[in-house]
Amino acid sequence: MSLVQSVDNVALLPAYLAAGTAVLVLLADLLVARAAATVAVAGVGSAATALGAALVGAGDERRTFCVGADCSWVYGGRAALVAVVFALLTLGVLALSGPLLRAGRTPVGEYCFLLACSLTGGVVLGAAGDLITLIVALETLTLPLYVLVGLRRGSLASAEAAVTFFVVSVVATTLTLLGAALLYAVTGGLHLGRLGATLTERSELLDLPLATVAVALVVLGLAFKVAAVPFHAWAPATYDGAPLPVAAYLSTASKLGGVVALLAVVQRALPATVTGPVLALLAVLTMTVGNLVALRQRRTVRLLAWSSVAQAGYILAPLGALALAAGRAADARAGAYAAAVAYAVFFVVLELAAFAAVVALRPADADGGSLDDLRGAARRHPWVGGAFALALIGLAGLPPGLAGLFAKVTAVRSLLDGGAGWLALVVALNAVIGLAYYLRLAASLWAAPDADAPPAPADGSAGIRPAASVGLALAVATAVAVVVGFAPQLLLDLAAR
Repeated sequence: MSLVQSVDNVALLPAYLAAGTAVLVLLADLLVARAAATVAVAGVGSAATALGAALVGAGDERRTFCVGADCSWVYGGRAALVAVVFALLTLGVLALSGPLLRAGRTPVGEYCFLLACSLTGGVVLGAAGDLITLIVALETLTLPLYVLVGLRRGSLASAEAAVTFFVVSVVATTLTLLGAALLYAVTGGLHLGRLGATLTERSELLDLPLATVAVALVVLGLAFKVAAVPFHAWAPATYDGAPLPVAAYLSTASKLGGVVALLAVVQRALPATVTGPVLALLAVLTMTVGNLVALRQRRTVRLLAWSSVAQAGYILAPLGALALAAGRAADARAGAYAAAVAYAVFFVVLELAAFAAVVALRPADADGGSLDDLRGAARRHPWVGGAFALALIGLAGLPPGLAGLFAKVTAVRSLLDGGAGWLALVVALNAVIGLAYYLRLAASLWAAPDADAPPAPADGSAGIRPAASVGLALAVATAVAVVVGFAPQLLLDLAAR
């Protein structure tokens, strides 16, 4: 066997574009030193990455860095979907960051460079074919976020959020690496396909305590990234302390990265008989705790953070069907994987729209404020309030938010097809609980101010005009949510590839 590997540069084009964007942003900030030019380079690079990823993914599956049949880079339809979503999320967050960057407390060059670096990790993550590439990509996605969370100068809450996020993420990464090392000790392989084949052909390996511990460590380490209960405590404090656009990126791109990584190892490497029961338990705990705690939240970002914890439970729920023999049939497994990916994409679009509306309704460089600060906001800004309400209704799974409705229907249908009717019932009950806080917040947008309340919020948010870039991001995210809601099968077909 030749030790010289051929490299398919076309398959690597999306990664080249994302990494090149980071380098060009750094050079633009160094040589041009104009904030508008730096942001423009980051935006054009993100758009080029999305276009390149879509063009490469339109063809047949491409593989490179292969040793025999085992490849470290596998770029197909799902990898292209993940890369395009990451690139568009980065573009959207850049648009949301306009008021923050103009406020002057956040360095523009560093901010755009770190976002581009995180984008590179997300693009590589979708195509990772072995555990090392997967973990390195996930950390490339996450490491810049430690700095982005604490990049707002003079903010103690931002610094505390960054430290919390850093400490928890280091622990999660340590667990995942230890699990990967133990899997290598048991099987002698690191490629996802090879691990899956070895554990299937040599089922006696699963009787080894070392193998059980290895699988558990990998799954639990990745559960931190998804903010699944009981590994969720970092999320609300981190989201609330981060600048609003960074909180939007954490709630969407970072969570999507965790879901993609978890799905990769569950689908291709780890045995469903072991991971299925763990994922079912995590799904039930995550959606239930997230919804119940969200009911008591009075701060906007914390409510969205806890609701995103609950949404992570819905994303994991289809994978919980693998705990049952019926759920491990070929068709049921394929449906569960596609449902998890599709739900994640539905969620990030609606979540980005919700955060865009919060950014539009709040002063530049402000935090998310309390729910009372948004009371009556739709009376002052009808279009922003309407888009915000549509996003909230979509997250709740009600019409006319068809994207969220189809997301929940897709998850429940995959559970019923896998014989996990009890888990589908848990999803339905939690969706009813979620209605309480989503509809309460949506209704408060049109509520009249309290009689004893001051005429305007003390922070001046009543008189602000949403920035043009934020309004554009909100309009595009809302339009995408509407389009995807009317054509959900297109997304399901891409997720199933």
